[in-house]
Formats: sequence, C-alpha cells, structure tokens
Amino acid sequence: MDLDTIGEVLVARGRADLARIGGSTGVLAGGTSLFSEPQEHLARLVDITRLGWAPFTRVDDGLEIAATCTLEEFAGAAPGRELGADRRFPEWPGTALFPRACRALLASHKIWRTATVGGNVCLALPAGAVLGALTALDGTALVWTASSERRIPLREFVLGAGVSVLQPGEVLRSVTIPTRSLLARTAFRKIALAPLGRSGAVVMGRTEAGGRTALTITAATARPVVLDLPEPPSDDEVDAAVRAIDPALWFDDPHGAPDWRAHVAGLLAREVAAELRAGGAS
Repeated sequence: MDLDTIGEVLVARGRADLARIGGSTGVLAGGTSLFSEPQEHLARLVDITRLGWAPFTRVDDGLEIAATCTLEEFAGAAPGRELGADRRFPEWPGTALFPRACRALLASHKIWRTATVGGNVCLALPAGAVLGALTALDGTALVWTASSERRIPLREFVLGAGVSVLQPGEVLRSVTIPTRSLLARTAFRKIALAPLGRSGAVVMGRTEAGGRTALTITAATARPVVLDLPEPPSDDEVDAAVRAIDPALWFDDPHGAPDWRAHVAGLLAREVAAELRAGGAS
C-alpha cells in the first residue's frame, strides 16, 4: 500500500539520527506491517536498515539478535532448502524454536525475506510467534534512543495486545538470549482453527540443565505468559498453573474464543511438559 501521508524518508547512518524519531516520524525496517494499512499519523519515516547491525552477534553470555534481523535469517532458512533447526548454531539446541516460531506465522517466504524480528516484537500482537519464542528463551530487549539505552526483560515488554513499553523516540536495538536458554531442551506446540489460519494458541517450553522449566503461552493470550517451574511439571501442575492465569488475559478475536483458547492452551501445555519430562529432543 502506498502511504500518501509520507513526505520524506530519511536513512539513518548513525545512532544520532534516531533523534528524529517520534511524533509524526516513524521507524521503517522491514515495513511489512507499516505498509499494510494507512498510517495517517505519520508524515516522515526513518529507515534504520542501513545502520549495519549484524543479524547475530555472539556475546559473553549468549546470542544477541538485531532488531533488523529478517525472519528468513532468524529461521536459518536457505533458498530452496527445507527448514530445520538453525544450522548456524548447532551447539545451541534452544535455537530450534527459531524456525518453529516463524512457521507459526501466517506469512509467505517473500514476507520472511523482508519482515524483521524487531517488527514482530514491537508490534506486540498476540500472534507474534517470534516475540513468543524470544520470550520463551528468556530474552532481554535492548532499547535505544539517540543518547540513552535501557534493558527490559521481554516478559515485561508487552503490556497488552498491540501495546508495549516503548516510549516515543525509542527504538528496539536487539534481543539477547542467555546461554542457559540456548543450551536448554525445548518443545513446541500450536493450534489454529484452520490449517493455514492464524495461530489460536502456541505453547513453547524449555528445560535447563538444572531442571528449571518455563512454559510460555502466546497467541491465546493478549501478551506472552510465562509459567516458571522448578522442574518439568506433572499434568496436574500444568492444569493448576494454566487455571491461575488471569481470565482477562485470554484473547478474543475471530481466530478463537477465550474459553476455547484457554482449553486448548492447557492441552498443548500438557503435551509440551510431557515432552520435556521425557527428555525429548529440541
């Protein structure tokens, strides 16, 4: 879609250019959502794709994923090849969630080549499976302005459907996944009302070396919900944890009613926990 309110597109060449963002000036990266509907509040865009951020950077305690990393890069996809666990990081089984999260999105491979990890996170939509995967892996967001920065656990990043903690003038720079999560065993389940429909519920689990387990529910809830447990839970423990979720968090839209979503999320959470108890491979 043409955005006829946009009169100027500025290409950011350095961090100082981020000072232009805010008010009627928006951020352009992949643009797959930005250009999908009118943006009448915007008159100018700042393109951050020329800032030269590497998609992946190994850091002292984990992996930093740039906001401008495309979904294709994130999934580890290569043209014409079957998707599998991320082939760039075979020593980190937790990266198996990367391609699984991308496959949970209702998007073509053309979109994957353009859409970004940062866009999926910042849209803060319940169906944002990449956001869900990064939350499931206990990621931390690095948020920049032109002159300051702050770090926010991703589980605290989303406040509600389409609402995040980002303030005017702030940009998501990256998400860092800790090594303990990258080394964790993972499991993944999803369900939708139609074979190619938007996910109605997605549950991802991880179990770390010491037994610590987290079950993350997304798509079914207005924001990712993380259930922290000392070890892979029993069915009864899963049921109790899911029942304890605030009923107001269960999402309601044409892709699933709240009661259905709560029910199927509980069933999927049981399956994920059973796989983790069995020591299932990522």
